[in-house]
Amino acid sequence: MATKRQLDQYDMRWIEDAPYRPRVPFWTRANVGEVLPLPPSPIGWDLVWAHRGVVAGWRDCAIDRLGFEEHELDPDPDLTEVVANFGGYAYLCATFNRIWAERAPGMTYADMDLAYFGDHPDVPPYESEDWHHNPHTTEVTGAWLRWVMGTMDQSELEEQRLEAHQIRAGRPNYPAMSDAEVLEYIHSLRPVIRRLFNMHINQSAAASIAPGVLAAVTAAVGRPEAAMRIMAGVGGVDSAAPSYAMWDLSRMVTSDPAIAAIFDGGPDGLHARLTADADAAAFTAALNEFLIEFGSRGQNEWDIASDVWETDPDLVLAIIDKMRLQANDDNPRNENAARAAERESLAVEIAAMVEGDPETHGQFLAAVASAGTFLRGRERSKTNIIRVIGESRLAVRELGRRAVERGHLREVKDINFLFGDEVDMLTRGELAQSHAVVSERRAHYDWLLSIEPPFIINGEPIPNTEWPSRADAAPVESATADAVLQGLPGCPGTYRGTARVVLDAADPRGLNPGDILVAPHTDPAWTPLFVPAGGVVVDVGAALSHAIIVSRELGIPCVVSVTDATKKIPDGATIEVNGDTGEVTVITLP
Repeated sequence: MATKRQLDQYDMRWIEDAPYRPRVPFWTRANVGEVLPLPPSPIGWDLVWAHRGVVAGWRDCAIDRLGFEEHELDPDPDLTEVVANFGGYAYLCATFNRIWAERAPGMTYADMDLAYFGDHPDVPPYESEDWHHNPHTTEVTGAWLRWVMGTMDQSELEEQRLEAHQIRAGRPNYPAMSDAEVLEYIHSLRPVIRRLFNMHINQSAAASIAPGVLAAVTAAVGRPEAAMRIMAGVGGVDSAAPSYAMWDLSRMVTSDPAIAAIFDGGPDGLHARLTADADAAAFTAALNEFLIEFGSRGQNEWDIASDVWETDPDLVLAIIDKMRLQANDDNPRNENAARAAERESLAVEIAAMVEGDPETHGQFLAAVASAGTFLRGRERSKTNIIRVIGESRLAVRELGRRAVERGHLREVKDINFLFGDEVDMLTRGELAQSHAVVSERRAHYDWLLSIEPPFIINGEPIPNTEWPSRADAAPVESATADAVLQGLPGCPGTYRGTARVVLDAADPRGLNPGDILVAPHTDPAWTPLFVPAGGVVVDVGAALSHAIIVSRELGIPCVVSVTDATKKIPDGATIEVNGDTGEVTVITLP
């Protein structure tokens, strides 16, 4: 059991828990645990998620696009029944998702559970209530499904892409702005974030439809394995784009002995050495272009407290350092092209098998087109919003830098432990005892990191002081030779190699080309590590997890939802990953 922290007068305030509502008792870390794997920071939750930000955008999508009615959700957009904070961690409302699935034509709660949980043993049974059924939602969702499987118009998404690019290109000149002007700019981004997140949930929901149709049709013709392959190599997936760009940068390193020699000095301080060396001018110019386009991406990128590639370019260079060890033939575009060709061939083959049934034939062709459209769309909508969140991050850090100069904070990142109204006070010199506030909240955050949030909450949440301590958790027994660990199929294919357990995307030093990456979870910071890897195994994840989408784009055998894989699989063991069956077999121990 976690030891209760005694909070004093300075740190009594933290992100408030959402009120418990018995009508929506089922919450989970599934999916949202990939978006916010760590406890969100006060500044990140306050300026991006709460107060008419991300959470409100989620609510907007439920009402504007998915058919829920205003009276069914809390009138306060920040208390809506979609995503909430419990015990310092973010949770997704699984009850809400189940209700929508029950109302959607041709779907059930079981479809939603499968997408989020796979065969997780702790998922509670669904209990239907009268209010779960609403003809209005069914009617609206029917029209929405006709868009998903019919017109698939993405003009609104494209407009948002241009808007996000314009915001990045128009980044203000912060040194010329007053504190009040910087704050006003940060607040001006919140309604944009709200709109973009509305679209992200829309695209994510749309991306969940076609896979079910493809699975049903391919199973009916005796080719169930074809469904995943038809969703691989779709092209244009934004989360894979940084991998291709890093690959090109890695080829600049391999082709230039002077740059390679700088890399040979090791990853620590690599960016500083490169920028100081005239021989690397062309490479640093290309890197700067990369950071303009992709700099907002990184580990835990949804929280503005986290470093991303722009704020710490050494994170990028550490991955390029791994990629440069690969042969030119390992270009990830080659595997993508092969998967794309297989995808097109399989689609033609399966379509021919159902040609005699016009209805099924039409549904299958629509599903093929929809899968490609919305897998791309989901990642594009994420890129758009992360690009804007990245601008909030830079603006907040500017205020943090100024506060350090004035002696109000010790480090720039101290500002992450303040709430929005406190930042306002800080800029006016009115936040008394700011050092003590930050110190106590840092200690509280460290304590949150030391406890294990429950994966599933079903009923009234227990206080986080009763959550188990990570340090006291019972040790997980390592897998033995010949052990078979079961997960969910991610990307098809079989690969045998050396397991490399990597717990931090910022430190991939143990991963060598051809190794199998074994990771706790994945977000875009992990994506480029897929390129040198021969296979991927992830502790958590489901049908639309980031690891699956990107591994299919890059053509890397992948298995997700292998519970405690990072603890059970010994680093250095020889393992085999079967992305068709979801099995991970331990061949030999190190």
